[in-house]
Amino acid sequence: MIGRLIKNPIARKRLVRLKEMKRAYISLWIVIILYAISLCSEILCNDTPLFVKYQGNYYLPIFKFYPEDTFTGSGKKTRPNYHSINNSEAFSKNSGNYMLFPWIAFGPYRSVDPETIEISDNVLMAFSPMPMIGTVNVTRDYVIKRSLSFGAFIGKQERDIRGLKLTDFFEIPPNIRHAATARFENRRAQALSEKIRGTDGKAFSISLSAFSPRSRAPKTVRFTFREEPVRSNFETSKIEFDRRLNIVSKRSDAQAIDTWNRLPERDRKQLADLVQSRFLGPVDTHRLVIDGHNYTIDFIKEDVRFPFPPTKKHFMGVDSAGRDVFSRILYGLRTSMTFGLLLVFASMLLGIITGALQGYYGGFLDITGQRMIEIWSALPFLYIMILMGSVYGRSFSLLLLCYGLFNWIGISYYIRAEFLRLRRQPFVEAGKCMGISTFKIIFRHILPNGLVPVITFFPFSLVGAIGSLAALDYLGFGLPPPTPSWGELLFQAQQYRWAWWLILYPSLALFIVMLLGVFVGEGIRNAYDPKRYTRLE
Repeated sequence: MIGRLIKNPIARKRLVRLKEMKRAYISLWIVIILYAISLCSEILCNDTPLFVKYQGNYYLPIFKFYPEDTFTGSGKKTRPNYHSINNSEAFSKNSGNYMLFPWIAFGPYRSVDPETIEISDNVLMAFSPMPMIGTVNVTRDYVIKRSLSFGAFIGKQERDIRGLKLTDFFEIPPNIRHAATARFENRRAQALSEKIRGTDGKAFSISLSAFSPRSRAPKTVRFTFREEPVRSNFETSKIEFDRRLNIVSKRSDAQAIDTWNRLPERDRKQLADLVQSRFLGPVDTHRLVIDGHNYTIDFIKEDVRFPFPPTKKHFMGVDSAGRDVFSRILYGLRTSMTFGLLLVFASMLLGIITGALQGYYGGFLDITGQRMIEIWSALPFLYIMILMGSVYGRSFSLLLLCYGLFNWIGISYYIRAEFLRLRRQPFVEAGKCMGISTFKIIFRHILPNGLVPVITFFPFSLVGAIGSLAALDYLGFGLPPPTPSWGELLFQAQQYRWAWWLILYPSLALFIVMLLGVFVGEGIRNAYDPKRYTRLE
């Protein structure tokens, strides 16, 4: 049959037209290669070795199960942890025993040991300025009635400030005076801020918030003071320490190191103790006064927590359960493509049979079938999927069955229309007169001439099936965990929005596969376009 199809001149012309559209032809081969690679996922990504040599014997664990007792002599018949066995003395100290792992030695189901992830073992001590903020309430004559943390700006105690005038300490800018007068007169005024300097030369800002007229004019107006950091770049200053409390100069700021050296011995010892504690566990933020300015000091150390960003071994990161993201994407490609192909083939087969019978016989069978299909298509697919999943549990076969029960309806309409058009053609009437069976007329004579919509819609249906599976997995109604799925990875990305690798890589894989499928569908549609072969006689 394939040879007959290749020899068919119209089919050969269509193939030539497909090759002329480079984008579609290349996309077709890329999709085929990607799916072929995904079918070999166990050879590329697996925590089970491809080959093991142990005590002169050879094993192929990827094809055959061997209990743990085979390599450890522990008597356990459970599934062995080959990574742990490979690090044992029997393999690490004996060169005659070795294991050959796949390119990515991590499967899609096993969680990664946190100790195997390489991270920096140093502690970063980061300094951040904490500007002083104070408020003061004054009367129309600028007599201070109440203050909060304002004494630090003028070098006095809070109890010694009350009753004094604000103008005794610094000159108030004219704009601030006018804004304060508007508030005392109960007039609308916008927020305003000005920078000034105190008697000791320290820079700070004085501001007034926005004001709306009230039933009565206010008796006092509140001024807010905010310290202006002398060195704004000190926000990013950091010092990195190793476990011996030595400063890593290459990854530390020179300005921060200079500040560290100028700290009193008591403060340095206190900070060093906190750094030492951070190697053992989390440490709270510490506050310290440096050169008359308040600073918060954070002790930062990279800890292994899942999901974890990309590393050398896990170049696409690790998900929330500690599983390698690349292996789950590769296995998810196989799951998505297999599901899509099975669904499209099954739905098209059912749609072809239903549409062919309706279109060929017509009449009562056609009308009755159409009404039944319309009733069936009105059923809510998602509700049925939820009901079936709650009764029988989620599974690949159940999802394929439920989705296939609804996915065939569209293609049956096209096949029915083709058969209604072709059943009155002369070659069909000739076949009936020759006594050819109805089965042969339908599937051997009419169907090959009506397969154009099936072939042209095939890539688009495949893309839709892949997208639908990802959407169902994202909503939690798809494949059961821990089945590798792109939609399940995107669901994790919604829970951990800071984990950018869970958003980027699954979305990119889904986008690329669906885009390639659309390109292939576009090329096949153009190849089967009959207008190119039409001739005006």
